[in-house]
Amino acid sequence: MSEADKTLQSLFKLADKVGKRRYSRLTLQDFQEYRKFDVWRYINGKSECGITEESREWVRDNSESHCPICGERFSRHHKKTIDHKLPRAQYPWLSLDFRNLWVICYQCNQEKGERHWYEYEHYIFNQYPDRYEDIRFARPRQLLRSLKAE
Repeated sequence: MSEADKTLQSLFKLADKVGKRRYSRLTLQDFQEYRKFDVWRYINGKSECGITEESREWVRDNSESHCPICGERFSRHHKKTIDHKLPRAQYPWLSLDFRNLWVICYQCNQEKGERHWYEYEHYIFNQYPDRYEDIRFARPRQLLRSLKAE
């Protein structure tokens, strides 16, 4: 196992450990807030990332004309989606944090699935080494640091 793999593996274990511990401390208010966000996401997450002006504006302000992963130009056939960098299934409290969201194409979103960020980085490193630097650049550093601080 290379040094880079060991580092990714240790970071993944740390994030997983923190995620599970934090999940057990969620309050009723956390879940109520999460439901509000979930409703916003599903109402606004339809075609082209939303049906409301608020969501379309957020997508315009937080995306370019190309997918940051594959580099394909967004189009009617290569649609934009709003994705959680750290999966909301594992870190539901971060699903409320807009720093955890990014706009990527539907195909890349499907391929990323529910992978943890470091697991996804490792996957990209092995499957698409030419894309790795872009993924590393998009790493949610502040959120990952906040996990380590807990």
